[in-house]
Amino acid sequence: MPNGKNALITGSTSGIGKGVANSLAEAGCNVVLNGSRPMEQAEETRQELQDDFGIKALYQQADLRDYQAVVEMIEKAVNKLGSIDILVNNAGIQHVSPIEEFPLDKWEGIIDLNLKAGFYTIKNTVPVMKRQNWGRIVNIASAHALVASPHKSAYVSAKHGLAGLTKTVALETAESGITCNAICPGYVRTPLVEGQIEDTAKSRGISKDEVVRDVMLHAQQTKQFTSIEDIGKMAVFLCSDAAKNITGSMLPIDGGWTAH
Repeated sequence: MPNGKNALITGSTSGIGKGVANSLAEAGCNVVLNGSRPMEQAEETRQELQDDFGIKALYQQADLRDYQAVVEMIEKAVNKLGSIDILVNNAGIQHVSPIEEFPLDKWEGIIDLNLKAGFYTIKNTVPVMKRQNWGRIVNIASAHALVASPHKSAYVSAKHGLAGLTKTVALETAESGITCNAICPGYVRTPLVEGQIEDTAKSRGISKDEVVRDVMLHAQQTKQFTSIEDIGKMAVFLCSDAAKNITGSMLPIDGGWTAH
């Protein structure tokens, strides 16, 4: 177990990121939460983690689309905790629209946060990990890093790019005690997906129930949403010594979606 390690999780004040932070804290990791919310809005989550698991929990507000903001976030975390041993890239946004109608600002925003931000954080944490000859990078990708779906050109492109980044970093750090892997969940019922249900219903002219049954869970053979807890447990495993020879892997938790 990664007990005593320091973990930075982006986009961790809600949804999957919050669940991963909770799992790592439960495993004994100190955690650095990240988001765009004001400190007072994130304080409850930070305090709960610290009180429930007896670890150090920090909150770093940062716009991950801003390279200098990422540099400053990582420097502050290292100064306060001494190191970043684990990096989980989770922050992301989504927009659903046919390609010919896809707004340019939405395309750029998704690429910036879902892909470029991962490059920014990895670029600035790898030197820290190399100095200590140990590190774990876990990218929260998606089944859409492996397969495509209609009306999601930016998201699918970003997640496929994140898959390539994961594999490249794994090769570059393979002899440095660092692993880099991606978890590829199927649909998880987070606030992001709730918004996607509504957007998909509008773009396809169908009901929300039809989106869930016929679009989202159609390809997931288990007909179940992936749980946040399952993703958190997988992240903890990838950060353990048992996973020291797993690197450059894309690990689906998708109910059989990408087995087709």
